[in-house]
Amino acid sequence: MPVVVFVLAAAVFAQGTSEFMLSGLLAEIAADCGVSIGSAGLLTSMFAAGMVIGAPAMAVAVSAVPRRTALIGFLGLFCASHAMGALTMDFALLLSTRAVAAIANAGFLAVALASVPALVTSDAVGRATSILLSGVTIACIVGVPAGTVLGQALGWQSAFWAIAIITAVALAALWAMTGTTLETPHQNGIGPVRREWRVLGGRGLIVTVVLGVLVNASTFAGFTYLGTIAAALTGPASPWIPIALALFGIGSFIGVTLAGRHDGRYRTVGTVALAGIWLAAVPSVHTLTGLLVFALITGVGAFGIGATLIATIVRTAAPAAPRIAGAIATTTFNIGAVVGPAAAGLVVGSGAHYALWVSFVLAGVAALVSLLAG
Repeated sequence: MPVVVFVLAAAVFAQGTSEFMLSGLLAEIAADCGVSIGSAGLLTSMFAAGMVIGAPAMAVAVSAVPRRTALIGFLGLFCASHAMGALTMDFALLLSTRAVAAIANAGFLAVALASVPALVTSDAVGRATSILLSGVTIACIVGVPAGTVLGQALGWQSAFWAIAIITAVALAALWAMTGTTLETPHQNGIGPVRREWRVLGGRGLIVTVVLGVLVNASTFAGFTYLGTIAAALTGPASPWIPIALALFGIGSFIGVTLAGRHDGRYRTVGTVALAGIWLAAVPSVHTLTGLLVFALITGVGAFGIGATLIATIVRTAAPAAPRIAGAIATTTFNIGAVVGPAAAGLVVGSGAHYALWVSFVLAGVAALVSLLAG
């Protein structure tokens, strides 16, 4: 596996840490910026919205730019937005930097995923994609807790500076390692980028995109409220809460690692199994042992199937749409990340564990779609 794939994963790690770490720093940010915690929560919502909009928009915007230039440009913008965020106490400006960071993140991930087929052989696309996405899962295990601890000890700005430094190192490594490896498709005689959107007319790709949205929605419906479920069971200040979240992160890392060794042929079996896992988790999380066990198991299943579907989208779309294949995959992932928590939020007022029922229903619909699609 080319070393540059791991450099891309390191950049994704920094971006994943940035996306999720604010959940542990909202109180400090709200106090320093003079806003309510509810308003501070807009920093997370803005990032998610920027990711959904940014992926297709940036893929089109840089379609005529060499991929190396686009990747370095997006990383530079992501780094600068965090430096600016660390230097301001103005909430409106901080919110703007989150939007810019999200768009840069989405553009980078879209181009990085689209670049995978140019970096590895066709039979290694799945494994390379899983390595790239493992940056997100490692962020859940290491980056998010570390960013929260750093922010609590030295101020939330220190967490922003840490992300900027990691991104700058990844940018320098990417600059050094990629020469003419990542050429723009225009240099290979491919026509206007608008033609590539026709790939979405393919039934197989549309089915995979729908499955990707449903599976990732089920994942984030449960994951978003996992800490709340743990707090209701063990107490709000319990040390078991970060342990449960870490176990989910470890499971997700195992899942994406296993996903790299398989392909989309197992999607029906995988989605059916995932629905069964979420259903089994519902009664199990009422005990501490069950909570910890299923935090790990659901992480494996959810990210394993999710990463397989994302890799399948890239592999299916890349031949006809090399410039937007990554954008389609990125948007699919992030639509799920927005829809899942929103759907779970409608029922968690009656108990946080109801979020797992939402995960089961969404995974069950995915299994049904996969079965009907054959």
